[in-house]
Amino acid sequence: MKRIEVWADLVCSWAHIGKRRLEKAEFDEDVEIVWRPYLIDPMAPATAGTFDAHRVVALALDRGGPALQDALVERIMHAYFVDGSDIGDRATLATLAAEAGLDGMAEALDAGEGTDEVRDQLLRGKAIGVTTSPTFVVGESAIAGAQSPEVLADLVRHAVPARELPDEVARLRHAESLLDLRDPLGALRIMEPLLAEHGDDPSVRLLAARAYFGSAQLGRARETLESLLERTPGDHYARFLLGRTLERANRHAEALPHLRMAAAMSSEADYTDALRRVESRVS
Repeated sequence: MKRIEVWADLVCSWAHIGKRRLEKAEFDEDVEIVWRPYLIDPMAPATAGTFDAHRVVALALDRGGPALQDALVERIMHAYFVDGSDIGDRATLATLAAEAGLDGMAEALDAGEGTDEVRDQLLRGKAIGVTTSPTFVVGESAIAGAQSPEVLADLVRHAVPARELPDEVARLRHAESLLDLRDPLGALRIMEPLLAEHGDDPSVRLLAARAYFGSAQLGRARETLESLLERTPGDHYARFLLGRTLERANRHAEALPHLRMAAAMSSEADYTDALRRVESRVS
């Protein structure tokens, strides 16, 4: 069975249209539909936004599977687009959830349940390139917008299967993507389980150091890199990053030997440029 992930904001009219078109698509095989969070306005306060609604939708998947989740999404969208209900209101969400067959949501929302899951999924969506609502993802294939039923059926038919990766590897790759997207704090958040369980792994420590450096947590970056270099002194990139961390902290004299070593080990242009820059400050 193939899984269709629908990344969408619940107040997005195109997501509502996309849901209707998805229901009309004729698939050649069994599929399951899973809804994932997307925030059109990530800065909106909880009382005016859809973060809590996404929490309830995530809890529906966890407690009742895709069928219950889809029924809840239908109920929430109908309440918003047809009835004009405020789906940012927790009491309204609890009532809608109960109508769909999911009880206990008032208490779950007050207890913060679903918060970490939604935040992690938002970061995962960003890492895999989701930039609009709705986006349909099947395996390694994706298409954005409220596409026709025929296009959606073709997406499923020709989708490239996703490679099954251990959660640790997937998180590492997502963190790397978030760093490439200049979201070091997001990278650190998605790495939290890795740091807790595999904090001594050199690749995890180096990635964390990059995120600390990118988010201007220079003390943590320096400590992480110094510890890493005690174990792997020949890692020229870690050596370079330590030099850059010290440079950024205005500790140029301390940065200089690390940058010289990095430049001696590898002829990367960034290494040479950083070395020249620090040499000019020290001389």
